[in-house]
Amino acid sequence: MKSPQLAPGPSGIRPRGNTESTVRALRGQSAVLPYLFLGFLIVYFLIPIWWLFVASTKDAQDLFTSPSALWFGKSFNLIPNLSDLFTYDEGIYIRWLLNSVLYAVVGGLGATSLAVLAGYGFAKFKFSGRRLSFSMLLGSVMVPTTALVIPTFTFFSDLGLTDTIWAVILPSLLNPFGVYLMLVYSSDAVPEELLDAARVDGAGEFRTFVQVALPLLRPAIVTVLLLSVVANWNNYFLPLAMLSDKNLFPITVGIGLWEGQASANNGGGHSLWGLIIAGCLISIVPLVIAFLSLQKYWRGGLAVGALK
Repeated sequence: MKSPQLAPGPSGIRPRGNTESTVRALRGQSAVLPYLFLGFLIVYFLIPIWWLFVASTKDAQDLFTSPSALWFGKSFNLIPNLSDLFTYDEGIYIRWLLNSVLYAVVGGLGATSLAVLAGYGFAKFKFSGRRLSFSMLLGSVMVPTTALVIPTFTFFSDLGLTDTIWAVILPSLLNPFGVYLMLVYSSDAVPEELLDAARVDGAGEFRTFVQVALPLLRPAIVTVLLLSVVANWNNYFLPLAMLSDKNLFPITVGIGLWEGQASANNGGGHSLWGLIIAGCLISIVPLVIAFLSLQKYWRGGLAVGALK
Protein backbone atom coordinates (compact mmCIF):
# COMPACT_ATOMS: atom_id res chain seq x y z
CA MET A 1 0.00 0.00 0.00
CA LYS A 2 1.35 3.41 -0.92
CA SER A 3 1.70 6.03 1.74
CA PRO A 4 -0.09 9.36 1.08
CA GLN A 5 1.97 11.85 -0.85
CA LEU A 6 3.10 14.95 0.96
CA ALA A 7 3.80 18.39 -0.39
CA PRO A 8 5.52 21.33 1.27
CA GLY A 9 3.32 24.18 2.44
CA PRO A 10 3.74 27.55 4.09
CA SER A 11 3.97 26.00 7.52
CA GLY A 12 5.83 22.84 6.60
CA ILE A 13 4.65 19.56 5.10
CA ARG A 14 0.92 19.02 4.53
CA PRO A 15 -1.07 16.20 2.88
CA ARG A 16 -2.26 16.59 -0.67
CA GLY A 17 -5.73 16.09 -2.05
CA ASN A 18 -9.07 17.08 -0.48
CA THR A 19 -7.94 16.77 3.13
CA GLU A 20 -8.01 20.51 3.79
CA SER A 21 -11.45 20.95 2.29
CA THR A 22 -12.72 18.03 4.35
CA VAL A 23 -11.33 19.57 7.54
CA ARG A 24 -12.92 22.92 6.71
CA ALA A 25 -16.26 21.23 6.04
CA LEU A 26 -16.11 19.39 9.37
CA ARG A 27 -15.24 22.60 11.19
CA GLY A 28 -18.12 24.37 9.49
CA GLN A 29 -20.54 21.63 10.53
CA SER A 30 -19.29 21.68 14.11
CA ALA A 31 -19.77 25.44 14.20
CA VAL A 32 -23.34 25.19 12.91
CA LEU A 33 -24.50 22.49 15.35
CA PRO A 34 -24.57 24.75 18.47
CA TYR A 35 -26.64 27.33 16.58
CA LEU A 36 -29.07 24.65 15.43
CA PHE A 37 -29.43 23.39 19.00
CA LEU A 38 -29.92 26.94 20.28
CA GLY A 39 -32.54 27.58 17.60
CA PHE A 40 -34.36 24.39 18.62
CA LEU A 41 -34.43 25.53 22.26
CA ILE A 42 -35.74 28.96 21.27
CA VAL A 43 -38.56 27.44 19.25
CA TYR A 44 -39.30 24.93 22.01
CA PHE A 45 -39.71 27.63 24.65
CA LEU A 46 -41.55 30.11 22.42
CA ILE A 47 -44.21 27.69 21.16
CA PRO A 48 -46.27 27.81 24.42
CA ILE A 49 -46.14 31.62 24.44
CA TRP A 50 -47.15 31.73 20.79
CA TRP A 51 -50.04 29.33 21.46
CA LEU A 52 -51.17 31.46 24.40
CA PHE A 53 -51.17 34.60 22.27
CA VAL A 54 -53.00 32.91 19.38
CA ALA A 55 -55.59 31.39 21.71
CA SER A 56 -56.18 34.80 23.30
CA THR A 57 -57.27 36.17 19.92
CA LYS A 58 -60.03 33.58 19.43
CA ASP A 59 -63.58 33.64 20.63
CA ALA A 60 -65.10 30.76 22.58
CA GLN A 61 -66.21 28.94 19.44
CA ASP A 62 -62.90 29.25 17.58
CA LEU A 63 -61.03 28.21 20.69
CA PHE A 64 -62.44 24.67 20.42
CA THR A 65 -63.27 24.39 16.71
CA SER A 66 -60.27 26.06 15.05
CA PRO A 67 -58.44 23.58 12.78
CA SER A 68 -55.01 24.71 14.01
CA ALA A 69 -54.15 25.38 17.64
CA LEU A 70 -51.06 27.36 16.60
CA TRP A 71 -52.77 29.68 14.15
CA PHE A 72 -55.46 32.34 14.32
CA GLY A 73 -59.16 31.68 14.01
CA LYS A 74 -61.77 33.25 11.80
CA SER A 75 -61.80 36.52 13.74
CA PHE A 76 -59.27 38.48 15.80
CA ASN A 77 -60.87 38.98 19.23
CA LEU A 78 -57.91 39.94 21.40
CA ILE A 79 -59.25 43.39 22.30
CA PRO A 80 -62.80 42.16 23.09
CA ASN A 81 -61.34 39.31 25.17
CA LEU A 82 -59.19 41.73 27.16
CA SER A 83 -62.15 44.06 27.61
CA ASP A 84 -64.27 41.18 28.95
CA LEU A 85 -61.38 40.11 31.17
CA PHE A 86 -61.03 43.47 32.91
CA THR A 87 -64.77 44.07 33.28
CA TYR A 88 -66.01 40.61 34.26
CA ASP A 89 -67.36 40.35 37.82
CA GLU A 90 -66.80 44.07 38.47
CA GLY A 91 -63.17 43.89 37.39
CA ILE A 92 -62.10 41.24 39.86
CA TYR A 93 -59.14 40.32 37.64
CA ILE A 94 -57.59 43.76 38.16
CA ARG A 95 -57.83 43.19 41.90
CA TRP A 96 -56.12 39.81 41.53
CA LEU A 97 -53.42 41.39 39.39
CA LEU A 98 -52.70 44.05 42.02
CA ASN A 99 -52.66 41.40 44.74
CA SER A 100 -50.08 39.40 42.80
CA VAL A 101 -47.94 42.51 42.36
CA LEU A 102 -48.16 43.21 46.09
CA TYR A 103 -47.28 39.67 47.13
CA ALA A 104 -44.47 39.34 44.60
CA VAL A 105 -42.83 42.73 45.16
CA VAL A 106 -43.08 42.91 48.94
CA GLY A 107 -42.25 39.24 49.42
CA GLY A 108 -39.45 39.36 46.86
CA LEU A 109 -37.81 42.47 48.30
CA GLY A 110 -38.10 41.15 51.85
CA ALA A 111 -36.75 37.71 50.97
CA THR A 112 -33.86 39.25 49.02
CA SER A 113 -32.94 41.61 51.85
CA LEU A 114 -32.88 38.80 54.40
CA ALA A 115 -30.97 36.51 52.03
CA VAL A 116 -28.30 39.15 51.36
CA LEU A 117 -27.78 39.92 55.03
CA ALA A 118 -27.77 36.28 56.11
CA GLY A 119 -25.57 35.08 53.25
CA TYR A 120 -23.03 37.84 53.77
CA GLY A 121 -23.00 37.16 57.51
CA PHE A 122 -22.39 33.45 57.00
CA ALA A 123 -19.62 34.13 54.49
CA LYS A 124 -17.67 36.89 56.25
CA PHE A 125 -18.22 36.51 60.00
CA LYS A 126 -17.17 33.81 62.43
CA PHE A 127 -19.59 33.15 65.29
CA SER A 128 -20.55 30.33 67.59
CA GLY A 129 -23.05 27.92 66.11
CA ARG A 130 -22.15 28.92 62.56
CA ARG A 131 -21.58 25.34 61.40
CA LEU A 132 -24.82 24.10 62.95
CA SER A 133 -26.79 27.00 61.49
CA PHE A 134 -25.30 26.39 58.06
CA SER A 135 -26.20 22.70 58.28
CA MET A 136 -29.77 23.61 59.17
CA LEU A 137 -29.83 26.00 56.22
CA LEU A 138 -28.73 23.27 53.81
CA GLY A 139 -31.32 20.94 55.28
CA SER A 140 -34.09 23.49 54.81
CA VAL A 141 -33.16 23.87 51.14
CA MET A 142 -34.02 20.21 50.63
CA VAL A 143 -37.49 20.50 52.20
CA PRO A 144 -40.27 21.06 49.62
CA THR A 145 -42.19 24.26 50.28
CA THR A 146 -45.51 22.46 49.77
CA ALA A 147 -44.70 20.22 52.73
CA LEU A 148 -44.65 23.30 54.97
CA VAL A 149 -48.03 24.72 53.92
CA ILE A 150 -50.17 22.79 56.40
CA PRO A 151 -47.92 23.49 59.44
CA THR A 152 -47.72 27.12 58.35
CA PHE A 153 -51.50 27.31 58.07
CA THR A 154 -51.90 25.87 61.57
CA PHE A 155 -49.38 28.35 62.97
CA PHE A 156 -50.96 31.36 61.29
CA SER A 157 -54.43 30.18 62.27
CA ASP A 158 -53.39 30.22 65.92
CA LEU A 159 -52.12 33.77 65.42
CA GLY A 160 -55.33 34.84 63.69
CA LEU A 161 -53.54 35.87 60.50
CA THR A 162 -55.21 33.54 58.03
CA ASP A 163 -57.25 35.17 55.27
CA THR A 164 -55.01 38.26 55.39
CA ILE A 165 -52.24 39.48 53.11
CA TRP A 166 -49.68 38.68 55.83
CA ALA A 167 -50.50 34.99 55.55
CA VAL A 168 -49.00 35.10 52.05
CA ILE A 169 -46.26 37.70 52.52
CA LEU A 170 -44.62 36.54 55.75
CA PRO A 171 -43.90 32.93 54.68
CA SER A 172 -42.51 34.28 51.41
CA LEU A 173 -39.77 36.16 53.27
CA LEU A 174 -37.92 32.92 54.01
CA ASN A 175 -35.73 31.87 51.09
CA PRO A 176 -33.09 29.32 52.17
CA PHE A 177 -31.82 28.82 48.64
CA GLY A 178 -31.34 32.58 48.29
CA VAL A 179 -29.29 32.62 51.50
CA TYR A 180 -27.14 29.76 50.23
CA LEU A 181 -26.65 31.48 46.87
CA MET A 182 -25.59 34.73 48.54
CA LEU A 183 -23.25 32.84 50.85
CA VAL A 184 -21.46 31.16 47.96
CA TYR A 185 -21.27 34.32 45.90
CA SER A 186 -20.12 36.49 48.82
CA SER A 187 -17.29 34.09 49.62
CA ASP A 188 -15.75 34.56 46.16
CA ALA A 189 -16.89 37.99 44.98
CA VAL A 190 -15.93 40.01 48.08
CA PRO A 191 -12.18 39.66 48.89
CA GLU A 192 -11.20 39.72 52.55
CA GLU A 193 -8.33 42.09 51.70
CA LEU A 194 -10.82 44.67 50.43
CA LEU A 195 -12.86 44.48 53.62
CA ASP A 196 -9.73 44.73 55.77
CA ALA A 197 -8.60 47.79 53.82
CA ALA A 198 -11.97 49.47 54.46
CA ARG A 199 -11.76 48.67 58.17
CA VAL A 200 -8.22 50.07 58.35
CA ASP A 201 -9.49 53.29 56.78
CA GLY A 202 -11.92 53.61 59.66
CA ALA A 203 -15.13 52.31 58.06
CA GLY A 204 -17.51 50.44 60.33
CA GLU A 205 -19.06 47.11 59.46
CA PHE A 206 -22.28 48.65 58.20
CA ARG A 207 -20.50 51.19 56.01
CA THR A 208 -18.13 48.50 54.73
CA PHE A 209 -21.08 46.33 53.79
CA VAL A 210 -23.04 49.10 52.06
CA GLN A 211 -20.21 50.86 50.21
CA VAL A 212 -17.77 48.00 49.55
CA ALA A 213 -19.53 44.63 49.58
CA LEU A 214 -22.99 45.53 48.30
CA PRO A 215 -21.88 46.81 44.85
CA LEU A 216 -19.87 43.63 44.29
CA LEU A 217 -22.89 41.51 45.15
CA ARG A 218 -25.19 43.18 42.60
CA PRO A 219 -25.45 40.25 40.14
CA ALA A 220 -26.30 37.79 42.91
CA ILE A 221 -28.77 40.24 44.47
CA VAL A 222 -30.58 40.66 41.16
CA THR A 223 -30.64 36.88 40.69
CA VAL A 224 -32.12 36.24 44.14
CA LEU A 225 -34.61 39.08 43.67
CA LEU A 226 -35.80 37.75 40.33
CA LEU A 227 -36.07 34.18 41.60
CA SER A 228 -38.01 35.35 44.65
CA VAL A 229 -40.38 37.53 42.63
CA VAL A 230 -41.06 34.76 40.12
CA ALA A 231 -41.63 32.21 42.89
CA ASN A 232 -44.06 34.51 44.70
CA TRP A 233 -45.82 35.46 41.48
CA ASN A 234 -46.37 31.81 40.56
CA ASN A 235 -47.21 30.73 44.11
CA TYR A 236 -50.47 28.81 44.14
CA PHE A 237 -50.70 26.32 46.99
CA LEU A 238 -49.87 28.73 49.83
CA PRO A 239 -52.50 31.41 49.02
CA LEU A 240 -54.99 28.67 48.17
CA ALA A 241 -54.62 27.27 51.68
CA MET A 242 -54.37 30.60 53.48
CA LEU A 243 -57.06 32.69 51.77
CA SER A 244 -60.82 32.27 51.46
CA ASP A 245 -61.77 35.82 50.46
CA LYS A 246 -61.60 36.01 46.67
CA ASN A 247 -60.74 39.72 46.88
CA LEU A 248 -57.37 38.67 48.34
CA PHE A 249 -56.62 36.02 45.73
CA PRO A 250 -53.57 36.36 43.48
CA ILE A 251 -53.85 35.66 39.77
CA THR A 252 -52.91 31.99 40.12
CA VAL A 253 -55.69 31.18 42.55
CA GLY A 254 -58.19 33.44 40.78
CA ILE A 255 -57.65 31.78 37.41
CA GLY A 256 -57.86 28.41 39.12
CA LEU A 257 -61.24 29.47 40.52
CA TRP A 258 -62.46 30.42 37.05
CA GLU A 259 -61.19 27.16 35.62
CA GLY A 260 -63.14 25.18 38.21
CA GLN A 261 -66.29 27.13 37.41
CA ALA A 262 -65.81 26.70 33.67
CA SER A 263 -65.23 22.97 34.01
CA ALA A 264 -68.24 22.52 36.26
CA ASN A 265 -70.98 24.48 34.49
CA ASN A 266 -69.30 26.68 31.88
CA GLY A 267 -69.29 29.63 34.24
CA GLY A 268 -73.04 29.61 34.78
CA GLY A 269 -73.86 30.28 31.14
CA HIS A 270 -70.96 32.65 30.49
CA SER A 271 -67.98 31.05 28.77
CA LEU A 272 -64.92 31.62 30.95
CA TRP A 273 -62.37 29.86 28.79
CA GLY A 274 -61.64 32.97 26.74
CA LEU A 275 -61.16 34.94 29.96
CA ILE A 276 -58.90 32.24 31.37
CA ILE A 277 -56.64 32.23 28.31
CA ALA A 278 -56.48 36.04 28.16
CA GLY A 279 -55.79 36.18 31.90
CA CYS A 280 -52.90 33.74 31.53
CA LEU A 281 -51.47 35.89 28.74
CA ILE A 282 -51.59 39.05 30.86
CA SER A 283 -50.11 37.22 33.84
CA ILE A 284 -46.81 36.52 32.04
CA VAL A 285 -46.30 40.10 30.85
CA PRO A 286 -44.87 41.40 34.19
CA LEU A 287 -42.41 38.49 34.33
CA VAL A 288 -41.21 39.15 30.79
CA ILE A 289 -40.72 42.84 31.64
CA ALA A 290 -38.80 41.91 34.79
CA PHE A 291 -36.45 39.58 32.92
CA LEU A 292 -35.79 42.06 30.11
CA SER A 293 -35.20 45.00 32.47
CA LEU A 294 -32.88 43.16 34.88
CA GLN A 295 -30.65 41.29 32.46
CA LYS A 296 -28.39 44.36 32.06
CA TYR A 297 -27.32 43.91 35.68
CA TRP A 298 -26.13 40.37 34.93
CA ARG A 299 -24.10 41.60 31.98
CA GLY A 300 -22.67 44.43 34.04
CA GLY A 301 -21.76 42.08 36.87
CA LEU A 302 -20.01 39.68 34.55
CA ALA A 303 -18.01 42.51 33.01
CA VAL A 304 -16.98 43.82 36.42
CA GLY A 305 -15.94 40.35 37.54
CA ALA A 306 -13.72 39.99 34.47
CA LEU A 307 -11.67 43.09 35.26
CA LYS A 308 -8.43 42.74 37.16
